[in-house]
Order: sequence, then C-alpha cells, then structure tokens
Amino acid sequence: MAEGYPYFITSPAFVLLVFSVIFPILFSFALVFTNYDLYHSPPASLVDWVGLDTLKQIFTVDIWRSTFFDVLGWTIVWTLVASTLQISIGIFLAVVVHQKGLRFKKFFRTILVLPWAVPGFVTILIFTGLFNDTFGAINNSILPMFGLDPIPWLTSAPWTRIALLLIQSWLGFPYIFIVTTGVLQSIPEDLYEAATIDGATSIQKFKNITLPLILYSIAPIIITQYTFNFNNFAVPSSTAGGTDILVSWIYKLTMQSGQYALAAALTLLLSVFVIGIAIWQFKRTKSFKEVV
Repeated sequence: MAEGYPYFITSPAFVLLVFSVIFPILFSFALVFTNYDLYHSPPASLVDWVGLDTLKQIFTVDIWRSTFFDVLGWTIVWTLVASTLQISIGIFLAVVVHQKGLRFKKFFRTILVLPWAVPGFVTILIFTGLFNDTFGAINNSILPMFGLDPIPWLTSAPWTRIALLLIQSWLGFPYIFIVTTGVLQSIPEDLYEAATIDGATSIQKFKNITLPLILYSIAPIIITQYTFNFNNFAVPSSTAGGTDILVSWIYKLTMQSGQYALAAALTLLLSVFVIGIAIWQFKRTKSFKEVV
C-alpha cells in the first residue's frame, strides 16, 4: 500500500465505531428534519422532509411546549440537587473518616463503599419497597417513631421526586467518597503542620487547604457527575408520571408513542445543551491546565 495510507480505516475497531456510534448519530440527526413516525415510515408511507418544523413544534404547539419546559425544569433541578447532594455527602464522609484518631477506619470505609458494590437496579427495587405507600418500612415503621403521618411517596409527584433524590444520593456518594479519600491521603502533612504553626483552626485548615485541593483534584469527576445525572435514565424513569427527565421522556416518545422525529429533535437539543455546559465547565476548571 502507498505510504501514509490510513490503516485505521480498515481496522475492526474503526468499523465497529462507524456502525455503532457514527451511523446512529447521523441517522438521528437526519430524523430531526423529517416527519418520521408510526404513520410515516417505509414501506407503507413515505417520509417527507419537513425542515425545521419538528423543532418549531416543540416551542409552538402548546402541549409540547408545556411538557418540554416542565420536563426541562425538573431535569435541571434533578441534576443540580442530586449531583450536589451526592458530591457533598461523599466529600463530607471522606473528611470525617480521614480524621486522625478515628479508630476502625478500614471498617467504616468498607461499610460506606458497600452501596456502590450493590447493582443499581437492586438498590432501586429495595428503595421502591421501602418507600411503598402501603407496606413500606418508612411509612409503617420509621415515620411513626417520630409521630409523623404516612407520606404518599409513590403517588404524589413532589414526594416521589424527593424520594428519587434520596435514592440517587445513596447510589452516588460512595464513588465520590472513594475518590476524595485518595485525594486526602495524598495531601502533604507539611501543609497542615505549617498551618498549625501559624495558628490556623481546624475550620480554617479545611477551608484553605483541604477543600480547595479536593475540588481541584476531582473537578473533572464533579463535572462528569452533573453530566451523568442530566442523562441518568435509571433512577428518574423508575417511577412513571411527573418524574421523567428529558432522556426518559425521549425514550417513552420513541418506544411507547412512536414519535421518532420529535424524539430525535429533543435528543439534538439535549446533546447541544449537555455538550455546551460540559465544555464551559471544563474550560473554567484549572485541572486540565498544564503546569509550566
């Protein structure tokens, strides 16, 4: 073959990439500009090119506009609250367990990592039983201990959203806990000794040494946590109704309603939004800047 021939084009990995990633993306992008659905699909009916009409319908048709902004609003709240909770809990527990003088550190770390070791769908099933309005342990055992009335966790959208946020916090904090523990173990003790000599309190050490170094080291992971929860299909879609985020709504439009063009248009908007936020966050963090 001629010199400089791109051998990677014929490699199995590249072929797999083309057919499993590139073609589906191009096909989805093409669907945005068509009226492809259950009633306009080959060979029974022809697919027509409609240009930007599908995108316009999302913002001009009342029912689609209302649903889109409702789902988008909950998606943003879900992403910010769920991600912030799991990150905060993970960092807090890692700092607490890392304290000098604490005994049985290995035991506590093992216990706190266990939620991550259990498959996510198993945890979701367990929590669904715990939050069950009729026979759930939370309504029947825990709340009565505090003199509280049962809560409609699975029949009221606001309470269901709170339950989902709690479930995601439980599922997500162990990973942050592990990463933060590694960062804490790599912080030089000299920094704390110098701060002690200068008369710094424990809170000042945490504020000026521990927390900045943690955030600097795990900034890329924090960004990916927000991105992941924005597209988290498992937890929000586990309960039908007003808990759908954009990705689960897109799934239902495709698999249950056959609105393929509309789903593709929403996917395009979702991708642009997520990619834009991720790029903006990556540019703001200093974790990827080379040290000269």
